[in-house]
Amino acid sequence: MLDNLLFVVFPYVAVALAVGGTIYRFLTNQFSFTSLSSQFLETDIQFWGSTLWHYGILPTLLIHLGGFVAPKLMFLLHSTPETLYLAELAGKVLGIMAFVGAGAMFYRRVASSKVRMVTTPADWVVLVLLIVQVALGLWMAFGYRWGATWFIHTVTPWVVSLATFQPAPQYVASLPLIPKLHFLNAILLIAVFPFGRLVHMLSFPVSYLWRSFQLVIWTRRKVV
Repeated sequence: MLDNLLFVVFPYVAVALAVGGTIYRFLTNQFSFTSLSSQFLETDIQFWGSTLWHYGILPTLLIHLGGFVAPKLMFLLHSTPETLYLAELAGKVLGIMAFVGAGAMFYRRVASSKVRMVTTPADWVVLVLLIVQVALGLWMAFGYRWGATWFIHTVTPWVVSLATFQPAPQYVASLPLIPKLHFLNAILLIAVFPFGRLVHMLSFPVSYLWRSFQLVIWTRRKVV
């Protein structure tokens, strides 16, 4: 009963809330579809924290996505000891980068009074959930080795079963506590997606990838 509630009902409710909430927010307040950047309030910590976070989390998300949409390919890529070791090492490095970056962004919002003033309760909730998610991921990477292989045989079929409306929670119900917490925290992040700055993921300026370089020159009047 509890497994069905946590690994069947909860994911469906979270996705429905994310989709419905995002559509409602877009229809009622399109201007809020932004990261509401506080870069001009503090730049040094923001640069390093944001850089480490994005360069750590984006490849990690793509790797997870690959495990869902192309599990056979991912299995082949990890079919030799050498590639499996490389996958384990890459996962740890990317996870540490994301964790340090998220920690830096949290510290920035605590340490800078200007940034703290523009930080909403939703920002704190999302940031804490992101840090917890990465921390649990690192715990799994170091404590439950060879995740690149058992992930494909447990998490992937569970997610596919949910996507095809044939839920099979037994794939993850027998896993240890830490992986379960990692999955549940991810579902919680999906649920709160429409209520914070995470929606800026949907408004990424794709044209930036091929636009011409822009040179910005700051000028300052001389004080006589």
